[in-house]
Amino acid sequence: MMDIKKWMNTFLNAVNATFTNRIWFVGLQGSYGRGEATETSDIDVVIILDQLSATDIQAYNAMLDGLPYRELICGFLSGKDELLNWESSDLFHFYYDTTPIKGSLDELLAVIDEASIDRAIKIGACNIYHGCVHNMLHEKSDDILRELYKSASFVIQAIAFRQTGKYLKQQKELLRVVSSDECGIIETFLSLKSGGKVDFYLMSEALFAWSKKWITENDSLLSTI
Repeated sequence: MMDIKKWMNTFLNAVNATFTNRIWFVGLQGSYGRGEATETSDIDVVIILDQLSATDIQAYNAMLDGLPYRELICGFLSGKDELLNWESSDLFHFYYDTTPIKGSLDELLAVIDEASIDRAIKIGACNIYHGCVHNMLHEKSDDILRELYKSASFVIQAIAFRQTGKYLKQQKELLRVVSSDECGIIETFLSLKSGGKVDFYLMSEALFAWSKKWITENDSLLSTI
């Protein structure tokens, strides 16, 4: 497996050469940020510039094309002003799931309040509900189901944060703090993540019921946390 520290040094040198003093923040998300990467893991890099233009996007793309493991590179590119005015429910996971490499995202904390986290939970549950129903009716895809369980793990991270005030990056840590319903979702996600067998309808029905609960009972469930 590649050496992510060595790769990030190469990446930082390329970014500095391309954008010089315009770089506000560089970070790493996803499995490499959590220390859970495998040989096929994406490299989720975050770049925030002082401002972002279409020309900057083209320059960044050309820069990426010259780097090793180009096929694995993904992530987030933005201007600072856009990020600071982003929907705050999205910023919750963005802030806590990003490992800083250069600079800081602490300015975002001013807009990530309890209401933002509650919206992250409800919006996430709504998206999972819609995706689950659509998949059960139309695509009937195991891969989509895996992605929906991954999305559910992010929602449960937000639920756990509301309970404990701590962001648990590794999903297995969530099993220690969340309720039995959430534990069931996380256990299925971890099984699927490790290559476990998909029981499409049973797993879909469980996820559907869980997301429905968090949509219809959201206020009462959050009031007990």
